[in-house]
Amino acid sequence: MFSKFAPKYAAVALSVIAAMSMVGCKQQSAPAQRGPQEVTVVTVTESSPVMTTELSGRTSAYQVAEVRPQINGIIQKRTFVEGQMVKEGDQLYQIDPALYEAAYEEAVANYELARANARRSAQLVKVNAVSKQDNDAAQAQMKTARAAMKTAKTNLDYTKVQSPISGRVGRSEVTPGALATAYQTFMTTVQQLDPIYVDVRQTSSDMLRLKHEIASGKIKAKDGAVEVTVLMEDGSVYPLKGTLTFTGEEVDEGTGMVNLRAVVPNPNGDLLPGMFVRTRLEEGARPNSIVLSQRCVMRDPKGQAYVWVVTPENTIEQRNVVADRVVGTNWLIESGLKAGERVVLDGIGKVRAGAAVKIAQPDAAEQASAK
Repeated sequence: MFSKFAPKYAAVALSVIAAMSMVGCKQQSAPAQRGPQEVTVVTVTESSPVMTTELSGRTSAYQVAEVRPQINGIIQKRTFVEGQMVKEGDQLYQIDPALYEAAYEEAVANYELARANARRSAQLVKVNAVSKQDNDAAQAQMKTARAAMKTAKTNLDYTKVQSPISGRVGRSEVTPGALATAYQTFMTTVQQLDPIYVDVRQTSSDMLRLKHEIASGKIKAKDGAVEVTVLMEDGSVYPLKGTLTFTGEEVDEGTGMVNLRAVVPNPNGDLLPGMFVRTRLEEGARPNSIVLSQRCVMRDPKGQAYVWVVTPENTIEQRNVVADRVVGTNWLIESGLKAGERVVLDGIGKVRAGAAVKIAQPDAAEQASAK
């Protein structure tokens, strides 16, 4: 009996399997379609950001003078406290003056004698009591004696070693009893710290741009100097502003950098030579400029900056832009965008050129970060 109905059962089973296969094929051939990618955007607007340039560097003394003796002798005493402020002409050391006092007294006596002889000779030559040649010799001897007296007086004065400039005196390198050799012995250093220099480095291209903006009036300058703000190592702002002068005009061939110098008032001595500081250059407001969140800007392997722009048809377009300067947390867009265009802020990693997108409304935090 089983064999009688087997062909019918087999036919029915094959029909069921074929029908299920056809249903499966239809399901596989018609997958569910995905909707447009949802992204958040920022609308490009024009503004007037205040442009600044920060340059790092170190402080250096306005003037530095090495104190050395101008005569030979034994140092008798030191007359200053290391690290104190001294004025130009203040005595720093005393060299034994005994030999120089004796030499000066001898020179004075020789001059007095030569002057008396010259006076007598001048009277006698008038009555032909002496020859003109003898009178000329007497006058010359007087002048020679006077020069010798001045030299002796100068050497005596040099026994008092004085500060050549006003400033802060450093550590003494000699002690009383030491032999001082003229122009050889290094005694101490005096540094003028008010004002003080801040030496900074800038790329040659930025320096040229800065000069052009000064010349065009975009940056206010007085007598060729630009006002700068000094930022201390701890980030605090130094209360007194300095001026930046273009003293260095040689470009380092290895780095392409130029050494510049700022002059900063330092009446309280808060700035010391060798300190690391930063200078902030206020370039002023730049009208009709476009700034864009750094989150919107990407760069290709060649370093070219680009953004994803949403077209009026809600499709994605890759747009190259020029973004070389930072304003806070934003890029200053020199070219490539115009006001009113929409740029993708969130969802950048999921879009591609030509794809359709859906604009989502960012929350308050995202809107704040995009500004």
